[in-house]
Amino acid sequence: MLEFARWKYILVMLVCVISVIYAVPNIFPQDPAVQVNGNRGTVVDQAVLERVRGALEAREIGIKNAAVENGSLLVRLNSSDDQLLAADLVGAELGQNYTVALNLASTVPDYLERIKATPMVLGLDLQGGVHFLMEVDEKAALDKRANVLVEDIRSILRTAEIRSTEISQTESGVFIALRDAAEAGKAAQAITAELPELIVEDGSTEGTLNANIRPVELKSILDNALEQNISTLRDRINSLGVSEPVIQRQGSSRIVVQLPGVQDTAMAKRILGATATLEWRAVMGDSPDSAFEAERSGRIPPDARLYKRRERGADGNQFPVLLSKRVIASGDQLVNATSGFDPQSGGPMVSIRLDSTGGQRMLEHTTDNVGKQMGVVFIERIPENKMVDGKEVRSIRINEEVISVATTQGVFGKQFQITGLESSQYANELAMLMRAGSLAAPVDIVEERVIGPSLGQANIEAGARAIVLGFALVCLLMIVYYKLMGVVAVFALFMNLLMLCAVLSFLDATLTMPGIAGIVLTLGMAIDGNVLILERVREELAAGNTPAASIKAGYERAWTVILDSNVTKLIAALALAVFGSGPIRGFAIVLLCGVATSMFSSVTISRAVVTTIYGGRRKVTHVSV
Repeated sequence: MLEFARWKYILVMLVCVISVIYAVPNIFPQDPAVQVNGNRGTVVDQAVLERVRGALEAREIGIKNAAVENGSLLVRLNSSDDQLLAADLVGAELGQNYTVALNLASTVPDYLERIKATPMVLGLDLQGGVHFLMEVDEKAALDKRANVLVEDIRSILRTAEIRSTEISQTESGVFIALRDAAEAGKAAQAITAELPELIVEDGSTEGTLNANIRPVELKSILDNALEQNISTLRDRINSLGVSEPVIQRQGSSRIVVQLPGVQDTAMAKRILGATATLEWRAVMGDSPDSAFEAERSGRIPPDARLYKRRERGADGNQFPVLLSKRVIASGDQLVNATSGFDPQSGGPMVSIRLDSTGGQRMLEHTTDNVGKQMGVVFIERIPENKMVDGKEVRSIRINEEVISVATTQGVFGKQFQITGLESSQYANELAMLMRAGSLAAPVDIVEERVIGPSLGQANIEAGARAIVLGFALVCLLMIVYYKLMGVVAVFALFMNLLMLCAVLSFLDATLTMPGIAGIVLTLGMAIDGNVLILERVREELAAGNTPAASIKAGYERAWTVILDSNVTKLIAALALAVFGSGPIRGFAIVLLCGVATSMFSSVTISRAVVTTIYGGRRKVTHVSV
């Protein structure tokens, strides 16, 4: 008599029900949509919705739905063609204060989304996504290094008690003018001893030196900047929750970033496209009127720069402020940044922690400047696209604003707070940008493509045909050759496909063409276990055993062979997942999940069905196999 434990029946039922629930969201189509997010300080509200609705209705573009949710406007449209046209119209209507991006809006019911039952994310080759080609600003990387060298050389000469009249950066290094020309040799020796990456030579006039960066060090600076930027961009993308992004180096100064199936392309553009960092500088001038006078007259002290504060007056103009050219600390010395609320004022704030270098500089400055003011400069490089004479022209807009000016109340070093921010949302975004890391050098987006889903439609159809055809042929062969037991194997194979889709959906996996190939391969391999079992059953029947004993022996004796063959597949898939990248890793993950689900379906699910058919107290005289 065939038996199957009751708890195993319950387990099989639970697995089947859960698999159906988490696989079902994949049948819901996605609506082509346009998403609008406000740039820093710009609010998306009902007034913006009405402007967008009016612009689209004027061009007779049908809108399925439009709503403002979580500070973002999502407009659902009827087709991909309407989506592309709507994006252009909305962008022209709203201007540069808003980010307009293509998106695909989910139609999965809310009750499924509440239990995290969401569809698989399609890859760039199937669903589309965002493609960026970013170029590192090599000059800015060298300028940044030279700025650090200026401070290091100033410190070295101060320690050696060598007085200078000027220390400034040049295109390839640092220019040094000494007060006493006789100390040039001593200064060159001190600088070379502390900074071996510099070549120190006599300048064009007596008492001057040129400290140039060695060519090998120049290449190292650029390579390190590129690698650090790749790491930083990867951290930023991780904060967006993008599955299987592609981030790789191209040539000596470019980075390719592909974000397949991103759910929030507007946020991706804002986080990656805008290079943000901070600088802390001392406030110059005897009084606030000094900045207004400098702005009015145009006479700015040689050691100062004129900035604009974020605050605006009644006339809408920003207040000026004079800051020192010398940077006390910068964003690349940041260790951590968290948003919160100031316990004293109750306003939003960002808590800052610097590294030892930045903390030491901050400590030195605050020790000598208690009671004086210090400004926080927020520097943002924003890519812009404009149409000039029918051609797209790309440019970079650098936005520098003083987000806070505060009086230094006491001495501090590594840890302090930025207060006076406009909103908690801005504080959160600023903290996230800083936590993701300051770029070693600015990057400019030289190419940007938002790839729509229509480009991958042919791949989707080809992949679907491959899965359906492969599944149908395997089912036909099993039913013709193994009859009723073949039908059971087909049911187990179908449940295997559902389980695989459910697992991939639950893991938020990104499905690409290699992933579809992995599903097809999994279906082909999954039937192997059932074939081994059924062939063993036939052998037992041919040996004269009873039908019940033959079925029991078939499952028990075929299990070791199934386990052995699947373990080797698991090892191969695991190796591909660990050592592979991009499409290869995606293929390996699908294969890894498929092997696990096929072992369960071919042995446990099929045995539960067979026991239901042939088990119990009934007398079995024939097995349809």
